[in-house]
Amino acid sequence: MSDTHGATPAPDTGSGTDTGTGTPGYDGPVDRGAGTEKYKERGVVLRVLVYVIAGHLFAGFLWLLFYVGTRSHG
Repeated sequence: MSDTHGATPAPDTGSGTDTGTGTPGYDGPVDRGAGTEKYKERGVVLRVLVYVIAGHLFAGFLWLLFYVGTRSHG
């Protein structure tokens, strides 16, 4: 069995390089592509999908109202 009492742990140097910011391993802000054409295109596609789905749900609700309205004359 090994005795680890009194042993000094190795300093944590982080995963990146030291950039002189005082925080070892800090490489600066991460650019996730915000503001690029591809990012904007994905936003437009997502918005169109949401509008198409919402439009179909609204149209289906109107169709259901008219269907129930025509059947209730009994």
